[in-house]
Amino acid sequence: MASTHPAGAGASGPPVKVLAEPDGPVLRITLDRPAKANALDADMIEQLSRALTRLSEDSGLRAAVIHGSGKHFTGGLDLASVAPRLAAGDDSLLPRDGRDPWGLYRAPAGKPVVTAVHGRCFTAGLELVLNSEICVAAEDTVFGQQEVSRGIIALGGAPIRLPQRVGWGNAMRYLLTGDTFDAREAWRIGLVQEVVPAGEHLDRAMELAHRIAAQAPLAVQATLTDARAVLAGHVEASAVALQGDVGPRLLATADAAEGIASLIERRPPVFRGR
Repeated sequence: MASTHPAGAGASGPPVKVLAEPDGPVLRITLDRPAKANALDADMIEQLSRALTRLSEDSGLRAAVIHGSGKHFTGGLDLASVAPRLAAGDDSLLPRDGRDPWGLYRAPAGKPVVTAVHGRCFTAGLELVLNSEICVAAEDTVFGQQEVSRGIIALGGAPIRLPQRVGWGNAMRYLLTGDTFDAREAWRIGLVQEVVPAGEHLDRAMELAHRIAAQAPLAVQATLTDARAVLAGHVEASAVALQGDVGPRLLATADAAEGIASLIERRPPVFRGR
């Protein structure tokens, strides 16, 4: 295994919270903020973007695996730190020249990504799964798209891609309730491709990524581009534009403030529709 390289941060920059380790032609990307359940703050978003840019631009890399250190894949966005910037319409969370981990507002990674999930896989983490090509889930994984419980809308593509991936009824069942669901349910509805015993998800994901990397790279990239074109039509483009308008307005509401406060204070929210 090659030595670990931080995904973007320098010695004088922010703490390294996303690691990028080449394993031959596969880039292993680690969300590494375990004390906060790998909640994605601004530093992590930028570093993840840089890692995927590296994947896209390095001719020696052919695929990537994204996984989380510690007990969880990720608890989702760190709303306390990120929400104020989103509400203000700040679009600088993603580097202008970086790849978009969610593939909505900038170009996605130009090569296949496999996600290996365990523990909590909430909100923005579930949306990382939706923007990956293959997902391997440990049997202890718990999924949740909980924005409606926070008074906001999912901004990483879930309202668009979850219906595409799992069908309208299955998507609405979880998008509109905020309920969590387990790995077997995720496999049943088609969100994940394999469920493996706890602790084996990363090894299996790396095995699949190396299998992809063993194929003709130009053919793999052309296949990926062709397949993505089906999903990236006018309907998706219009929905992304709508999210860009509605998302900041929802984040500025009293309900959103209540949702975030209730999360921090660990209590049920009281929404008033304003």
